[in-house]
Amino acid sequence: MSVAPDRPRQRVEELRREIEEHDYRYYVLDAPVISDDQYDRLMRELEQLEKQHPELVTPSSPTQRVGGKPREGFVTVRHRVSMLSLANVFAEGELRDFDRRVRSALPGEAVEYVVELKIDGLAVSLSYEDGWFIRGATRGDGETGEDISENLKTIRSIPLRLRRPVTEPIPGVLEIRGEVYMSKEAFARLNEIREEAGEPLFANPRNAAAGSLRQLDPRVTAGRKLDIYVYGIGYSEGPVPQSHAGTLSLLAELGFRVNPHHQVFDKLEDVLAYCREWQDRRFALSYAVDGMVIKVNSLAQQERLGATMKSPRWAAAYKFPPEQAVTRVEDIIVRVGRTGVLTPTAVLAPVRLAGTTVARATLHNEDMIREKDIRIGDTVVAQKAGDIIPEVVEVLKEKRTGREQAWQMPDRCPECGSAVVREEGEAAVRCTSLACPARAREGLIHFASRNAMDITGLGPAVVGQLLEAGLTSDPADLYSLHYEDLVALSRLGPKSARNLLEAIADSKKNDLARLLFALGIRHVGERAARVLAKHFGSLEKLMMVDTAELTAVPEIGPKIAASVTAFFAGEQNRRVIEKLVQAGVNTVSEKEAAEAEKLLAGKTFVLTGALRGFTRQQAQELIEKLGGRVSSSVSRATDYVVVGEDPGSKYDKALALGIAVLDEGGFIKITGLDTHEKYKNYASE
Repeated sequence: MSVAPDRPRQRVEELRREIEEHDYRYYVLDAPVISDDQYDRLMRELEQLEKQHPELVTPSSPTQRVGGKPREGFVTVRHRVSMLSLANVFAEGELRDFDRRVRSALPGEAVEYVVELKIDGLAVSLSYEDGWFIRGATRGDGETGEDISENLKTIRSIPLRLRRPVTEPIPGVLEIRGEVYMSKEAFARLNEIREEAGEPLFANPRNAAAGSLRQLDPRVTAGRKLDIYVYGIGYSEGPVPQSHAGTLSLLAELGFRVNPHHQVFDKLEDVLAYCREWQDRRFALSYAVDGMVIKVNSLAQQERLGATMKSPRWAAAYKFPPEQAVTRVEDIIVRVGRTGVLTPTAVLAPVRLAGTTVARATLHNEDMIREKDIRIGDTVVAQKAGDIIPEVVEVLKEKRTGREQAWQMPDRCPECGSAVVREEGEAAVRCTSLACPARAREGLIHFASRNAMDITGLGPAVVGQLLEAGLTSDPADLYSLHYEDLVALSRLGPKSARNLLEAIADSKKNDLARLLFALGIRHVGERAARVLAKHFGSLEKLMMVDTAELTAVPEIGPKIAASVTAFFAGEQNRRVIEKLVQAGVNTVSEKEAAEAEKLLAGKTFVLTGALRGFTRQQAQELIEKLGGRVSSSVSRATDYVVVGEDPGSKYDKALALGIAVLDEGGFIKITGLDTHEKYKNYASE
């Protein structure tokens, strides 16, 4: 999009506002209104303008969320108000004691409690001045913490600029308290990657979040998929609500993510019932919860109750008992992953844990087995790390009978018989054979998975049959399969075979980012694949770059760079890619040129008022399908304002700025829908 020489500053600000709005809708409200590709185009335009006009770059720009250079260490900062820790209670009787102390200190007063989920993460403080994010810090010792501003900026649900609340102005100085966490899915994926790389695993999502926030390179933090819920105001120069519930509402208005699962109660029995309810429900959440936080709702009462040296007297953390179970290790087997890592797994007597029946638990590596002295036949305590990954916590050695068997890692791959190696400094043991059938099987399963090439119907069982029948040895062979090959397999009938062939053919059209992730390059996850595809544009260009060029790309660190260059240097890998190209698999990222051929390419629309023939969402989807984009605000960059019934102030602003206004009939004509029978009456009005 061309920008007049006299208005780059204005356009930069418009883009920043629009990107901030989309970040808020996507990361805070979980209700995006544009596609990832459209968002990327906005970001590219802003990046280009800032590159052309470096004097316009500010630390709070959306382009500056991920810093470029690693730091040498962290600076200590002092909190304006101490970040106290909560006193823990572990039983309902202790919670009743807490309630008695509160009511005794407030004789004759009505008391309300706000009950919230206790997210298992890391407490942080976010400082804002005049609505702009200026600093973020860990809790530390409560008085001082470490400045981790650059890492916190990578969390896109943290606003760099606050939204204006409905009633009060934004305070000049504001210090927000929140909990940074890692979702169960992100935690499991991170440990899977670390296990494949032979790196130490994180014990739980909290440790993973803490380790991610203390990375000296913000690009590493950016790839860890952290998120945050805020829960309070530590300091404010302006007026604040008089209740904790009101504070949570204000934080939501300011643009923060506030956990929706909180309630106000005036009876302790209701508080206890809510805690019991969540003790069972917590396993259905996408993040780890280790208890409930109970706070006196009135801030005036909080002030009178005060605090000890360590904890406020007006709040308590009710900790859930750990979800553990006693079971027996019936066997220890070894699984070979797609990168050749041998992972020992305990076969357990089935036991109920965190809402599901568990029959296996990862033992990670031989060092962990040796450290815990786990033997076949042992009685053990099992739990789910982060409520998701089954693990053996400890061995009940007092229950040993003498018949237990010690285990050791095999010196040959259990799948192909090749020698295994353990590289210096790594905990992982790897199969040395590139032709290992287990590596091929896991690689094909990954290639076809939903977030990779998304080939419906190509699950583990079918992959196993294809390999056994000699029909595939690498992902490229999938594209030379024939109906006769598939229908002969026991698991595929005629219809399933045709559907699978269609899914394989459809996968050829996938964007480059999906293909890069599907190739299974070590350390290259979904985010890194998108970054590489966006930066280089084609697989051909990516294959020619060296590690120096790769590490110059934001978010791509030395490990990823080295892994990518090593992968493309492999002759076997290059042959597979050549076969993929010959099969017609797309190896370029989506081009803006394709959008330029669309009817509304490059045009910006604003919708106001109710349309008779479309919902707001339908109108927006139509515009975007035709290459246009929809903005939430009218500016000089707007090309058209579509006006329905009862339009708002956007209509008046369009008239004042001289922007083209379309009624519903005009909108139908400009989109080409006037040729459709359904809309002919509208078009003639």
